[in-house]
Amino acid sequence: MKDEICFVVQRYGLEVNGGAELHCRQIAEHMAKEYDLTVLTTKAVDYMTWEDKYDAGEECLNGVKVLRFSVKHPRDNARFNQLNARLLGRRKINEEEWVKEQGPFVPELVAYIREHKNAYRCFVFFTYLYYTTVEGIKEVKEKSILVPDAHDEVFLKMKTYKKLFHMPRGFFFNTEEEKQLVYKKFNLKNVSCSIGGIGIEVPQDADGNRFKEKYGLSDYILYAGRIDTGKNCHTLFAYFDLYKKRNSRDVKLVLIGKEIINVPQREDMISLGFVSETDKYDAMAGAKLMVMPSQYESLSIVVLESMELGVPVAINGECDVLKGHCIKSNGGLYYKGYYEFEGILNYLLTHEKERALMGKNGKKYVNDNYCWEKVTQNLKNLINITK
Repeated sequence: MKDEICFVVQRYGLEVNGGAELHCRQIAEHMAKEYDLTVLTTKAVDYMTWEDKYDAGEECLNGVKVLRFSVKHPRDNARFNQLNARLLGRRKINEEEWVKEQGPFVPELVAYIREHKNAYRCFVFFTYLYYTTVEGIKEVKEKSILVPDAHDEVFLKMKTYKKLFHMPRGFFFNTEEEKQLVYKKFNLKNVSCSIGGIGIEVPQDADGNRFKEKYGLSDYILYAGRIDTGKNCHTLFAYFDLYKKRNSRDVKLVLIGKEIINVPQREDMISLGFVSETDKYDAMAGAKLMVMPSQYESLSIVVLESMELGVPVAINGECDVLKGHCIKSNGGLYYKGYYEFEGILNYLLTHEKERALMGKNGKKYVNDNYCWEKVTQNLKNLINITK
């Protein structure tokens, strides 16, 4: 008989567009081969509203049992934004209210954990930030593992999270850089942990020329992910605009992902929205380079996928995790400020031999460090300590 384990995450589904949520789903689908695995989540798809979208309270998705709970009330964005502005301005707030308003407020999910905690050998919580983790982990400290997805951001200074990070029985970090951040920030000692991440799988038939022909493109750089200020996309727009003013190179910026902020309306910035998996990987394969302007990443699946496809990356050097990928792989370059951004683009767009070599280096790095066999074995070893 397989051991029963439980994953807890704020959103879950094929329609859910989010790095941490995709991370959870992919690990769940691989771990379900060896465990009787249940995912506890909400009926929401959109994290900006938390409105219920899924009807079924229970379903089997790609071999994984999923229990969905209704969000008690959608996010009041006006109220949350007011609280969040106070927090970001380093003014005193009611942290319990902030967590509740940020959402998703699902007390029934927490009640399920409380009532069924003896039915599961282990609970794995994904992402430290949300109500599901903050309240859920309190009920099962002694048999919990936290996948923090932690960045060096202001929320880590909240008393709520100072308490939270001392609760889990173990941590499953995405990178060594994330581990060092958390251990230093919270002065953790003698806590079990492992480095996990994700197994990177990309289609072998990804075709950049097919993508170029479909969308009428020639040379382009690519951004993939949520188009939002939280990902520093507004800075990317400003940098690319200045780059085109200072350089005559005929290159476009192509963006794929959900628009949270508006993309400037111009011929050399092309936003395609949410695309199919085929188009996504074709877009990566055809790009001269992938650009990731985000300052806060705990792994970045799309960066690793681009590397696996032999495409070098240009990343924000203010993010230690992304910078670590570049240094350890020699498969990408990092910038701090506009002029280094410009230098990277010009170098990679004019040095085809070096660009190809960086692509090979990145592919080897991903193959060596991000395979599913290694990731799942590390998590199984961690689960064993929760007996």
